[in-house]
Amino acid sequence: MHETERHRIILSAVQDRPVVTVIDLCNMTGASEATIRRDIATLDQQKKLRRIRGGAESINPPQLVGLAGRPFSINEQLHSAEKQAIARAAVELCEDGEPIIINGGTTTFQMVHPLASRRLQVFTNSFPIAEHLLKHSKNTVLLPGGAIYREQNIILSPFDNDVSKNFYARRMFMGAQGVGPLGLMEADPLLIQAEQKLIGQAEELILLVDSSKFRNRSSLVLCPLRRVHTLITDEGITDRDAAMLDAADITLIVVPKGPAQQQEGAAS
Repeated sequence: MHETERHRIILSAVQDRPVVTVIDLCNMTGASEATIRRDIATLDQQKKLRRIRGGAESINPPQLVGLAGRPFSINEQLHSAEKQAIARAAVELCEDGEPIIINGGTTTFQMVHPLASRRLQVFTNSFPIAEHLLKHSKNTVLLPGGAIYREQNIILSPFDNDVSKNFYARRMFMGAQGVGPLGLMEADPLLIQAEQKLIGQAEELILLVDSSKFRNRSSLVLCPLRRVHTLITDEGITDRDAAMLDAADITLIVVPKGPAQQQEGAAS
């Protein structure tokens, strides 16, 4: 990637959120840490951003502060085959006509493709999920009110009296930044607030996470493991993590590797 293009991406990133890390910029551009640090130094000298320890910040921060965590566009590219298989298994749990909640995320977004042939009442705070289902399915789609956070493509409201309080769901499908003995973890307090509101509207909480999420940790706990009814993941889950879920009385669904993954494994 040319230097000019990298600079555009870096400046765009710091305008979307007040602080962006070197690691995030490496993921966005495919460049090395050394290259990104040089780019930040150059842009700092040009007074287009402010260099800080471990990253950069905007000289004129956006009025709407971004959410903590990686952008949707970056997460979407990680463990894509596993996410697709997990999402297919999630949709198999649904019955036509029933109301469900789908929380925004890159794994839950993969549910839109198998949902194309179904007819459900879908309440979602995900802008891309709602848009795709409206265009490519006959599902009924409901959205909450609130602000759209562009990085995560999610709609969040800080108010208690939004429409989510009036929607009942048999099941809620969601992902998480991390899963551990203390429960489900997220990176941003606003996400926690919004997701806890939605969880309260569903009888069953279905967690969609690839096996890498069992190694992730965050400083914020969304809910304890006992609130989860079913967890869907891939074959990378360890026996120890499976035992942790069994102790919490969580139904575990493990999806097999997709054809593309199996061929890669055979080739190696």
